[in-house]
Amino acid sequence: MLRPADVDEALAHLGTGALARAGHTGAAPPEPPVGADVVDLTGVEGLRGVQPGPEGSVRVGAATTVAELAADAGLARSHPALVRTAGALATPEVRASATLGGNLLQRNRCAYLRNPAFSCLQDGGHGCPARGGDHSRGVVMDAGGCVEPHPSSLAVALLAQGAQVELACPEGRRRVEAHELFSSGSGAGDHVLGPSELVVAVHLPAKFEDERVGHLRASSRSRAEWPLVEAVARLDVPAGTVERARVAVGAVAREPLRLPQVEEALIGTRAERGAGEGVERAVAQVRQGGTPLPLTGYKVALLGAAVRGVIEEALADPGR
Repeated sequence: MLRPADVDEALAHLGTGALARAGHTGAAPPEPPVGADVVDLTGVEGLRGVQPGPEGSVRVGAATTVAELAADAGLARSHPALVRTAGALATPEVRASATLGGNLLQRNRCAYLRNPAFSCLQDGGHGCPARGGDHSRGVVMDAGGCVEPHPSSLAVALLAQGAQVELACPEGRRRVEAHELFSSGSGAGDHVLGPSELVVAVHLPAKFEDERVGHLRASSRSRAEWPLVEAVARLDVPAGTVERARVAVGAVAREPLRLPQVEEALIGTRAERGAGEGVERAVAQVRQGGTPLPLTGYKVALLGAAVRGVIEEALADPGR
């Protein structure tokens, strides 16, 4: 086990073929071969903590644990959607060791990927055995290729927050929009991070002036289960009318998604009794966008209900 002191040392180890690990709560094949070097990122300087930035922005280190996110009072005031999502994730034991970066980069939960008897797009093979097999927890928005949804809850919140992800590689550092981290094209990968790159931090812009938020995580058990559908809504509601909206969903596609058509439909909605027309208009956009698999038709209704739920929660939220 290699324990670098800083990011540059960690990158040097990765350049020799070592594999990075942090909380190690969601590891899946390919696991390091026997004798391979593993880089422990938990003690790397600058990868942990929440630091306020200019004009209401915030920087969160990638090795910050999910529990630390959920318990941060300042972050709860400035970015409540992220804190609520973190607090609903998994169990207290998992939240205590799982990290922000690890949650973003975790492997998906496909049983075929984890079974050595099968080969697929995700391990360098061809095709998707789940497509003709058990895909009951699969995508609702089928883009071809792999049908296993992306598993990250925090990615959904970061899309809704309009976050940027800071990456480090031997050539230097750069920032990408959160959605760019997951744009895997063919659907073969869960993210686009290269083997010699690290997620260093996440940068969150300031909250809306009159922000209201909603979060809903629907799973087959109340705890310790990856979501069937997850949704986050952030609304800017000055003078009781929605002027800006960000709605993101997870567990329904190969990558977490923003729903711009839903956001547009919410503009002008009043946060008062009788706001049902704006909500219905927004939910109708969700129903029109689904392309479910034979066994995921039930998720279309679940997704619509989740989006409705977070919008109604946000509209009823007086803002905190």
